[in-house]
Amino acid sequence: MRVLKRDAFGRVELVAAADGPLVRRVAAGGAFPGTRWIARVLLARERRALRCLAGVPGVAALHARDGASAARTTLLRGWIEGRPLCLATELPRDYFERLEELVRALHDRGVCHNDLHKEANVLVGDDGRPALVDFQLASVHARRGRLFASRAREDLRHVWKHRSFYLAALGEPDPLAGAAPRRSFVAETWRRLGKPIYGALKRLIRGSRASESDEPRRGRGDPWPRWRDPVGPRVSVAPGSSPGDPARAR
Repeated sequence: MRVLKRDAFGRVELVAAADGPLVRRVAAGGAFPGTRWIARVLLARERRALRCLAGVPGVAALHARDGASAARTTLLRGWIEGRPLCLATELPRDYFERLEELVRALHDRGVCHNDLHKEANVLVGDDGRPALVDFQLASVHARRGRLFASRAREDLRHVWKHRSFYLAALGEPDPLAGAAPRRSFVAETWRRLGKPIYGALKRLIRGSRASESDEPRRGRGDPWPRWRDPVGPRVSVAPGSSPGDPARAR
């Protein structure tokens, strides 16, 4: 067993099993009051999202033994071979188009990831294809109303933001420059008011261990990946398209 991540809400472990490596999320909570309850709520959100996304390539499947025991505190899912985007050493030229396709596949199932600004949640598989992890904040929408549309646009905005960041650093033109949607009112309010409060709470909960849980991200001074051939036929994406628009990724 190897601990992949540890924070105030529990830990994520890589464990060996007879049918291959598995990822186990343990909602242990921490010393700060209420963290155990929050950890269980987040684990339940991830389980619900993964159930809705069963069979979607690039999303780990829940293991057959998930929920058999200690379902409130433990989640078991498959392991995806790959690296976080911020640690990838090479990228297929169609990577970001395929990443957008994957995010739209989530939306087709009524699921919004809601945490794609973190490069650690976006993987580059060993085969070069994108994958997504950490669905603790994911939301499942039975109705495709305004809330769903707003959250889906935010998912896509983060995909396009990653694409622009990497293409600019690698000296490539961005075909969708200027087409990315602006932050929604909710997202802008969160950035200005909610995020500073959330950051202060995280520092309070983590205490002196704050640096252990910081999410990795690639800085402009870090080594950048090199391009490789596309993993398949190019994907055409209509600039400016959004959930509910007739123009979709094809």
